Amino acid sequence: MNQKQFEKIKNGKGFIAALDQSGGSTPKALAAYGISEDAYANKDEMFDLVHEMRTRIITSPAFDSDFILGAILFEQTMDREIEGLYTGDYLAEKKGVVPFLKVDKGLAEVSNGVQMMKPINDLDETLKRANERHIFGTKMRSVIKEANEEGIQAVVDQQFEIGKQILAAELVPIIEPEVDIHSPEKEKCEDLLKAEILKHLNHLGENEDVMLKLTIPTKTNLYKELIDHPKVIRVVALSGGYSTDEANAKLKENNGLIASFSRALSQDLNVNQTDEEFNTALQKAVKSIYEASI
Repeated sequence: MNQKQFEKIKNGKGFIAALDQSGGSTPKALAAYGISEDAYANKDEMFDLVHEMRTRIITSPAFDSDFILGAILFEQTMDREIEGLYTGDYLAEKKGVVPFLKVDKGLAEVSNGVQMMKPINDLDETLKRANERHIFGTKMRSVIKEANEEGIQAVVDQQFEIGKQILAAELVPIIEPEVDIHSPEKEKCEDLLKAEILKHLNHLGENEDVMLKLTIPTKTNLYKELIDHPKVIRVVALSGGYSTDEANAKLKENNGLIASFSRALSQDLNVNQTDEEFNTALQKAVKSIYEASI
């Protein structure tokens, strides 16, 4: 593990950019950026366009390590290049930003009020490639919709089981059991989730340190105990569908919680903007998310 990157993520000021929209969410991300589905004929063209969008974000002067600690990439992005370097190397070497990789394959159907991760059959191979591409850590998402104890336990069990496989490959896992912001039982879900996560954290061994990516809690500072836990490197928050302003306002209320926003980072960016307009819009989002994170 890269110790300099570890220190930056653990103690640095800033936030983690989520640039990891996958096959399922890419059309929506492109549409928000001003590229409609009739602009591409197939998946290859779609992924080319989204890589152009991500390249424009990453190479922008507004994408600055003074504000951004790390960036989460989609697998295709990891395997592609920016200015002759693999994306992870470009982030680390040219930008001073720590690269992460989304490793999950999407969500299973709802069962017991939750969506577990689909099986990740090629995880060992992906982790091997991530190491070759100098990736620091990984991210994987499940979703909790109801305060169902059995469902929440199953989600957290699965997250930590795969997390241990990632740790064994000498990468840092970001454990992400998202609570749906629209759940009528959101607060109760969060109480159950926190208790389950603590159980697992207390059983981690030496050199088994993890990150957590959680929905901003309804109860202010609910996750302070997780943030302060000796096995937790950092707790980051997802925007979960909130607008940038709303997500930032909620984040500011929670001490020690930093952002890992996707939509909230890119919501004002558009393919038709001039470079100056694009960079100005990105800089505004970056600075506002940074301010909320510190």
